[in-house]
Amino acid sequence: MRLLCLLQLACLAGCGASQARDWAHHGAHMFADLTVPEMKAVRAYLHGIPEMSLTDARSKNLNKNSILLMELHLPRKHDALRALDRGKAKPPRQARVVIQFGNQPKPNITEYIVGPLPFPKSHKVKTFKGDKPVSFESRPISSVEYFHIINILQKITTKVHKLLFETTGGFSFTNCSNRCLTFTDIAPRGLGPGERRTWIMLQKSVEGFFIHPVGFEVLINHQDLDPEKWTVEKVWYNSMYFDSVEELVEKYESGTVEKVKLPDHDENDLYSTYIPRGDSSTPTDKHGPKLVEPQGPRYHVDRNFVQYAGWSFAYRVRSSAGLQVFDLRFNGERIAYEISLQEAIAFYAGDTPAAMQTKYIDAGWAMGSSSFELAPGIDCPEIATFVDLYHYFDTDKPVRHKNALCIFEMTTAMPLRRHFDSNFQGGYNFYGGLDNTVLVLRTTSTVYNYDYIWDFHFYLNGVVEVKVSATGYIHATFFTPNGLHYGSKVYNYVLGNLHTHLIHYKVDLDIAGQENSFESIDLKFVNFTNPWSPKNFIVQSKLQRTEHKTERSAAFRFGKKFPRYVQFVNPSQTNKWGHRRGYRIQFNSHGHSVLPRGWREENGISWSRYPLAVTRHKDSESTSSSIYTQHDPWDPVVSFEDYIRNNENIVNQDLVAWVTVGFLHVPHSEDIPNTATPGNAVGFFLRPFNFFNEDPSLASKSTVIVRPGPDGTPNIQRWTPSVVGHCVTNSSFFYDGTYTEV
Repeated sequence: MRLLCLLQLACLAGCGASQARDWAHHGAHMFADLTVPEMKAVRAYLHGIPEMSLTDARSKNLNKNSILLMELHLPRKHDALRALDRGKAKPPRQARVVIQFGNQPKPNITEYIVGPLPFPKSHKVKTFKGDKPVSFESRPISSVEYFHIINILQKITTKVHKLLFETTGGFSFTNCSNRCLTFTDIAPRGLGPGERRTWIMLQKSVEGFFIHPVGFEVLINHQDLDPEKWTVEKVWYNSMYFDSVEELVEKYESGTVEKVKLPDHDENDLYSTYIPRGDSSTPTDKHGPKLVEPQGPRYHVDRNFVQYAGWSFAYRVRSSAGLQVFDLRFNGERIAYEISLQEAIAFYAGDTPAAMQTKYIDAGWAMGSSSFELAPGIDCPEIATFVDLYHYFDTDKPVRHKNALCIFEMTTAMPLRRHFDSNFQGGYNFYGGLDNTVLVLRTTSTVYNYDYIWDFHFYLNGVVEVKVSATGYIHATFFTPNGLHYGSKVYNYVLGNLHTHLIHYKVDLDIAGQENSFESIDLKFVNFTNPWSPKNFIVQSKLQRTEHKTERSAAFRFGKKFPRYVQFVNPSQTNKWGHRRGYRIQFNSHGHSVLPRGWREENGISWSRYPLAVTRHKDSESTSSSIYTQHDPWDPVVSFEDYIRNNENIVNQDLVAWVTVGFLHVPHSEDIPNTATPGNAVGFFLRPFNFFNEDPSLASKSTVIVRPGPDGTPNIQRWTPSVVGHCVTNSSFFYDGTYTEV
C-alpha cells in the first residue's frame, strides 16, 4: 500500500510538472514581440484616424504628427498568471505606441495602448504614474532631426572651412572625397527641462571615427521645429570658448587664437582599425577550438518559448530597453515571473564641453532596437540557433534585424562538480564528475560607439547568470593637458575619457509562489568559553539574519555596507530539511554612484543610488526608466525613487528586486582599437538557497563515475554514449586514476 501511494505521488508530481510546462508553452506568446503583421495593422489603424492627422515618420519636416515607437504592451501580471498557472485564455495582445504630435500649437508626446491584436479596433491613452505629461523636448532624436542637424553643420563648417582644413591637414565636412569629417552628438541636450541644445564634436570620417576627434565642438540650439530658426550658441576650439562661429573665424584670421595643427594624417596608420598587426606565434593555417553538438541540440525552441534540461522560459527583445525573460521555470516550478533589462547608462568626465556634458542614458536611443546581426563563430557559436528580430522605431515600416539573437548550449570547460577520492596509497576509491554545460540566450546592443553583449546563462543546478559584457569603441575627445585628470592619452591628440557604466535590471521573483519575504544574512563574531578546554575561548562566526519588513529597509545605498547574502524566501514553504525555500542574488559588480544624490541629472536615474532595492509588485511600476529620461533627466516622467517613497510592507508579498550592476572604466592604451570583453563583464547570479532538497543537477545523465575493479581495471559508469562523436574524438572515455613516484 505504501509503495502504491508513493507511486501515485510520483505520478501526480510528474503530471503536474508536465501540465505546468504545457501551460507555460501556452502562455509564452503573451510575451512575444509584435509580429510584422501586427505592426502593420497597428500603423494602418492609427493612420486611419482622421483627428490624429498622422504622416510618415521619415518626411523631412519636424512639425508633424507621426509614430515614433511601437512595441508590445505587456498584460497585467494577474491576467497573465491565469493563463500560465491555470491554463485559462490568454489576455488579448496589445501594442504600446508613442506618437509625437508636432503639428499643433502646443506639441506633445502621447502614448497609446492599441488592441486587440492582430486586428486593432480601439485605442486609449497610456499615462505615467501621477499622470505626469511627457515634454515634447524630451523625445528621442529622429533620423529626420539628424538630417537637419547635418544641414546646419554644413553651414557652420563652410564658415570655418579654412580653419578645419588647416587644422586637420585637408579634412572638411562638405565637398570632400576621401578626407571627410563626421560628427558625434552629445546628450543630454541642455542643462534643464524644456531645452534641446546639443554639443556636437567633429571627427575624421575614417574607420573607427569615434577615436578621431579634431578639436572642434559646437553647441546648437535646435529646440524650434523650424530648422531655419536653429542657432549656434557656443563654439569650442583649442580650449577656448567663442560666442559665435564668426567670432572664432575673426580671431583665427587675426592671429589672436593659437592655431592647432594635427599631425599629418597617415592613410596607412592602422590605429583605429581591426586589421591585425604585431607579432604572434599562433599558426594562421589552423582554426581555434569550436563548439560541436555531436548528436544535435539538446534544447528546444518554439518561437519565443525555450526549453532546456529542467528550464523553460519565454523571451522578448523590447525595442526601447532590450532583452527580457518571462515565466522562468525549473522543472515546471516558476522561479521568476520577469527578469528584464531596464536601462544602461555611461556617465563621462573630461575637459572639453562635449566630455563634460556626456551622460548617456541608452533607453533614450532605443537600445533594444540597436540589436544587429550576430556573426557565427564570433558573436555566437556556429551551432547556435539564430533568430531574426523586428523593430518599429523611427520608421514607417517594421525593420528586420537578421540573426540578431542567438540561443546555444555550450560547455564551460569547467566541471560543474568533481571529486577525486584518493586511497592515499597511489590509487583511488572513486572519481566522480559532471561536465558543466549551460544554455545561453544572447543578443547585443550597439548604441553608437559601445557594443553591449547581453547574456542569460541557465545552469543545470538551478542557477541563472545574468551578464553584460562591454566592448566597442571608447568615447574619446580632443586631448588637452588638463584632460589627464579625466582619462588617458591614447593617441597623438586623443583622450580616452573616464566613465562609469551602470546597468539596471528588474527581477520579479516568485519563489514557490508569489507570497515572498526578503532577508539578508551577515556574520558576527562570537566569543565564548571553550567547552572542552575551559581555560580557553572560542572566537568564531555566527549567522545573523535580518528580515526586512519595509521597502526603505530593503533599499541598499551605494557606499554603505552591503550584506553578505541577500535572499528571497517563501515563509510558508520549506524543503525536506525544514528550511524556508529561497533564492539568493549574488553580485558580480563594482559599480558605484555616478553623481551625488539629487544633483540635476541624477534625478532621472534615481535607481542608480541602489545596488539593490526591493519593492512590492505593481503593474503601475513596470519599468524603472523611460525613453524620455535621456533628454529630460532633470524632471523625469518615471522616477524610481517614487517606488520606494511610500515605504510599503514587503513581508509575505509579491516582491520585485531592482538590481544595479556596473563598473568604472578609465580608458588606457589597450582599449585601442576597442575595449575588450575580459574584465569588462558584470552581472549577477540567481542561486537556489534551500529551494531544493539536493542539487537538482543530479538529474543530469552526463555524470561519469569511475571505480577501480578488483584487478585495478577502471570500472566506468556513465549514462551517455561512451564515444562522444567523430567531431570531437573517436576514442572512448578512459580514466586511470593511479599516481606513482618517478
